Amino acid sequence: MADAAATPVKKDPQAIIAEAVNAVSHIATLPEITLKIIQLVENPKSTAQDLNKLISNDPALVARILKVVNSAFYGLPGQIGSINRAIVLLGLNAVKNIVIAASLAKLFRGGRVSPQFSAKDLWTHSVGVGVMSKLIVGRLNNQLPDEAFLAGLIHDIGILVELQGLRDGLVETAERASKETRRYIDIETEVIGVDHQALGAGLTSRWKFPRSFTYVTGHHHQPLSLAPECRWLTSVVYVADHVCVQSGIGYGLTCKGEGIDPKVLEDLKLLPETLAELTRELPEALKETEAMLA
Repeated sequence: MADAAATPVKKDPQAIIAEAVNAVSHIATLPEITLKIIQLVENPKSTAQDLNKLISNDPALVARILKVVNSAFYGLPGQIGSINRAIVLLGLNAVKNIVIAASLAKLFRGGRVSPQFSAKDLWTHSVGVGVMSKLIVGRLNNQLPDEAFLAGLIHDIGILVELQGLRDGLVETAERASKETRRYIDIETEVIGVDHQALGAGLTSRWKFPRSFTYVTGHHHQPLSLAPECRWLTSVVYVADHVCVQSGIGYGLTCKGEGIDPKVLEDLKLLPETLAELTRELPEALKETEAMLA
């Protein structure tokens, strides 16, 4: 009879997610000002004046927002010198997204943890996916390019949870994914018990992000598994993710060797030639955005 100790007890996936998100207390809590801004903007009774008052108490944040607003990312005419003017021109939601993006940049700081993985590479990839998502949405005439940018920026946030709370599993996953042809998320599930999508969805729920971001973090490798009315933004990020991996932008193991599902392009009404054109625009747009977030 086989030794019972030879069979490891499998942990419940929900328990793994809860434990990992709880373990990363310094990442699972965004800066207090950021959380207050999210709450304020999500409240339909809030005004531009309320947001202006809250942000104006943090001079460093004011400087970062004005840097972003005056960058090529928004292409606004002339220099914007006040937060109030930025809110009037861009709206509460766009300013909230800028604040979140600025807060996230700090969470990706860190050195190389293995030959196959560094937080800096993950940040480069995440910014690339954000920029490509924004380009796609701009071309499809959607009105939320800054939301698409933020969705792309946070899509792999679950890997950051692994970096902080499940580092050995992340290192093993990256090492195996660099050698094997199986899907990254399948290797991850085998090694860790869940994939980075489940961890990302757990973290964005904890942060009380809008549900569309939980869909993105939780389903960006299989957007068509979502209901048609819930998957538009997730499908955009899925395409952007594949483009960035194929283009060698940052951490590239998550969908290495995988083609873009034509059904997703069809669902988005995104022509392959349009995608090729946007891919050519990506390097220049990425350079501008990296400078903006530096």
